[in-house]
Amino acid sequence: MLKMMTTFQGLPGEQPVPGPLDFPRSHQKLSSTSEGESEASMSQASSEDLAPPLEMVAALERDEEGTVKKEKKKSKGLAKMFNVFKGKKKKSQPSPVEQESEPKASPALDGGLPTVEELKADLEQGRLEAARPLLALERELLEAAAAGGASDEELVQRQSKVEALYVLLRGQVLGVLRRPLEAAPERLRQALAVVAEQEREDRRGAAGPEGSTLATMRPRRWLQLWRRGVAQVAEERLGQPVAAGAEGRSEAERTFLQMGRTMKEDLEAVVERLKPLFPAEFDVVTAYAESYHECFAAQVAAMAQFELCERDTYMLLVWVQNLYPNDIINSPKLAAELQEVRLGSLLPPEQIQLLEATFLSNEVANVKELIARALELESQHWAKDVPPHRLDGHCHSELAIDVIQIISQGQVKAESITADLGMQIKQVLLLELVGFFRSYQRAFDEFLERYKQLKNYRANVIANINNCLSFRMSAEQRWQTLQDTHSHLLAPLNEIKSHGFDSLLQNLFLDLKPLFKRFTQTRWTAPVETLEEILTTVSERLPEFSELQDCFREEIMEAVHLHLVKEYIIRLSKRRLVLKTAEQQQHLAGHILSNADLIQRFCTQNGSPAAWLSAALPRLAEIIRLQDLNAIKIEVATYATWYPDFSKGHLNAILAIKGNLSSGEARSIRGILDISTGPHESAHPLFSLIKVG
Repeated sequence: MLKMMTTFQGLPGEQPVPGPLDFPRSHQKLSSTSEGESEASMSQASSEDLAPPLEMVAALERDEEGTVKKEKKKSKGLAKMFNVFKGKKKKSQPSPVEQESEPKASPALDGGLPTVEELKADLEQGRLEAARPLLALERELLEAAAAGGASDEELVQRQSKVEALYVLLRGQVLGVLRRPLEAAPERLRQALAVVAEQEREDRRGAAGPEGSTLATMRPRRWLQLWRRGVAQVAEERLGQPVAAGAEGRSEAERTFLQMGRTMKEDLEAVVERLKPLFPAEFDVVTAYAESYHECFAAQVAAMAQFELCERDTYMLLVWVQNLYPNDIINSPKLAAELQEVRLGSLLPPEQIQLLEATFLSNEVANVKELIARALELESQHWAKDVPPHRLDGHCHSELAIDVIQIISQGQVKAESITADLGMQIKQVLLLELVGFFRSYQRAFDEFLERYKQLKNYRANVIANINNCLSFRMSAEQRWQTLQDTHSHLLAPLNEIKSHGFDSLLQNLFLDLKPLFKRFTQTRWTAPVETLEEILTTVSERLPEFSELQDCFREEIMEAVHLHLVKEYIIRLSKRRLVLKTAEQQQHLAGHILSNADLIQRFCTQNGSPAAWLSAALPRLAEIIRLQDLNAIKIEVATYATWYPDFSKGHLNAILAIKGNLSSGEARSIRGILDISTGPHESAHPLFSLIKVG
């Protein structure tokens, strides 16, 4: 269905629907059963009316001689009436439409009115010029009825013939207007002029005189009949059998695609080819647009009555809310013409709301099911020790791609209906994604605990850590305007990354533990050699992290950096070393500075971005080196601003090294940490990770 939406304008690979209007790329004629029957009945009526019973023929022939004298008397009055058709100007000028709609006078009028049989012959041959003498015949009949000279029987018989001729004329005129693009322009103008003339005669209110035996002949409402014909054409065009379409589309999708294309092409032909020819009073664009719209709306309403499947619910909403108003009504060639028509929606608002609610429910349920299935398949791969893919030198999992695509498709589908519906589903999908991340975290933690002995354990851990980057980038991009995105949405991802790091670093940190113990066991007599062995051990293990994404490789190096500094401080805080002279304290401070420089350079060269750790050891060395009480206080106060989680307990452990401090001096230094404007939460925890006591 998404493809259907993107190809609506061009509709590649599909043949145009033929039809009676001969719209662009449409040449096959289609006849209407109802119109054919109508025209047949017209022809039959005319034949019957024009063939009076035999017993009346002789009487009519006798009357003709008497009528000749009467006709001579009336010729003067008829001459004035014929002037209407000869185009003589009246006191007020006719409108341009009326001038155009009145063709030149027929030669037959120059010598008097043609006979009924002559008019019948002309009309059967499709000569629309016969309309003017026929109108004159009608007016003459009305004048005769008003004068009262003729018998009722004669008037009724003459009216029967006039009406039969009008049936013939109506069939010819409406037949031309039914297929206007098949008619020659001049013939089309003639037909339009006849209808316009009949409308003017209707407005004059010509009818049988009061008390007359004549039946009322006006209004004939041919313009209304033409509009009904337009509605029939619209119904026929939009009701064409569905052409064979591309595979993958349902019959309903193909039906609406064909209807939409047909309506668009037909209305464009009306605007481009019919509007210049039709008089303004026909309002041809509105007539066709309203007829097609009503037919399209009827089809949509009929379909909406059924219990729709998910696919058809979506398809119906796309047409009602997007394709129909945007790609048809507001298409470049039609927008300006249809702006004043105000066709409205194909469905009432309350029905649209119900369909949208159904769509949202269906789509969210599908998304939830699909992402749960994706996680289940991924978990099975971990348990079966299936190795992850490698992409650009990194361990790669398809889970993030699958889930992001499922979420994106759900939102894109909603946005393809309306932007507002896209925003609605966006909020709901956010909740579903949060739930998925929590399930993902639980499944990953279970994997970390149960499958440590598997061959591809570390590779799958790295692949899942790398997943967090794709998930995080997608979430931040899609929901960047929402509040608390990080705390609610990204927290499970942070846990996955953190637990993954712990798993990857666990063996390394275990190997480093006995090496750090040497600092206190040797009473810091060989700190440089010990540290070099520590850094060598770390260096040998770093290739294990090479398949992490670059950002995570930096983060895990920062975790290593933090661990080295933290373990070093822990060894200093063991209170096993008490130095009573300033010289001893300065010597230890020198070792600490040298070690701090080695740690900082090694970690930085291997990608650690933790510049915030650079002062942790050097400033502690400075506290140990200084002997002036005030200088120590200033240094402690400064240190506490850099590392807000530096507590009195940690300070006590460092001051314990300075064996030449009295208890009062130590208490005075600790008091510096009491001077605080409030609790400070460290952006980078360090001392909160170190237990003292």
